[in-house]
Amino acid sequence: MGRGAEPEHGGWSRRRFVGAVAGTAAVVAVPAPAPPVKTPAPDAPAADERTGPGPSAPPTALRPLYLGTYTSTEGGGTGIGVAAYDPVSGRITASGALTGVADPSYLAAHPDGRTLYAVDERQDGGVTAVRAADRRVLGTRGTGGAGPCHLSVHPDGRWLLSANYGSGSVAVHPVDASGALGERTDLVTHTSPPPGPGQQGPHAHQFVTGPDGGHVLAVDLGTDTVYTYRLDPARGTLTEVARAHTRPGAGPRHLTFHPGGRYAYLADEVDDTVAVCAYDPSTGRLTIGDPQSTGSGGGTTNYPAQFLVTADGAYAYLANRGDNSLARYAVESDGARLRLLGTVPVAGDFPRQIAFSPDGRLLFAANQRSSTVSVFHVDPGSGELHLAGKPFPSPVAVCALPL
Repeated sequence: MGRGAEPEHGGWSRRRFVGAVAGTAAVVAVPAPAPPVKTPAPDAPAADERTGPGPSAPPTALRPLYLGTYTSTEGGGTGIGVAAYDPVSGRITASGALTGVADPSYLAAHPDGRTLYAVDERQDGGVTAVRAADRRVLGTRGTGGAGPCHLSVHPDGRWLLSANYGSGSVAVHPVDASGALGERTDLVTHTSPPPGPGQQGPHAHQFVTGPDGGHVLAVDLGTDTVYTYRLDPARGTLTEVARAHTRPGAGPRHLTFHPGGRYAYLADEVDDTVAVCAYDPSTGRLTIGDPQSTGSGGGTTNYPAQFLVTADGAYAYLANRGDNSLARYAVESDGARLRLLGTVPVAGDFPRQIAFSPDGRLLFAANQRSSTVSVFHVDPGSGELHLAGKPFPSPVAVCALPL
């Protein structure tokens, strides 16, 4: 969950220890992955079934799925989990683990799909590049901070952006033609405003590119602030151009843009709210709206984690940790309004992260405390979510990256 709300250990990180309360995970797959195989499409079994195709079922090529975990936590994984999924049925099949990456709690892919990137969420933080074709580690670069928890690739594919939760800083690394990372080109630590209520310092939780491509935004839970920087496209350096402040103690964690480019949706982890934000692409300025409900119902302590918006901009989804649900919103007024439609159980404990399959037909939820990944079918008309079978076991699942 967001670090401000979960108990901290060792002075900088709390996530891996929170995940350990689930105990040892059911499966840790280590062998080298098998070659892709064909599986059934229209009537394929759900995620937990292993039956073969019917006589008339056309084959569907499996797609790669990578899973983030903690390697230094009891019950955690041995590296980046490697699996495959059926894009029609949602069935997941384990195929191994990519070792040699420490505490890969968050994953991202290069726009060309050839390289995978992982944070090394440790005191001496790093980011690691892995070539997808042969799963060869291309090297690790230091982030200049503690406990990196998020990273993203600039849409032009030339820069990797990472957020250091423990030290409240954001870093930029160049990406070369092979997908490997160069020496860090910039590092900015959030020194103001002062930490929000209950926080001991800045906690950068996300670093992402704005829809205009020229601005990058850092969401800091500790300072209750979203910082906008202009990214120099030639040098990879950052210049701050704007700040947007939440109400004190909101604890902003994750920002997702509407495809129209003029609005974004912010999950506030500490006070269990969300907000619609207006965005000006010409200046990079974000304006945060009034707090709204996460749909958690108030019956248990809840920490909203991550927003997703459908490619057509019609629906948005929010992962609720504690309430253990996925909230569904109708997106109205060209992105300017969210209307809560309801929630569905996530079929797991503590959904840390959610992701769409590339075609938007499936939604994956990584459930940290239950060490599972839930898969849902997304109804393109109503936006409703339907569970695609029994959740898939994965050690301390904190990130799912379907490609």
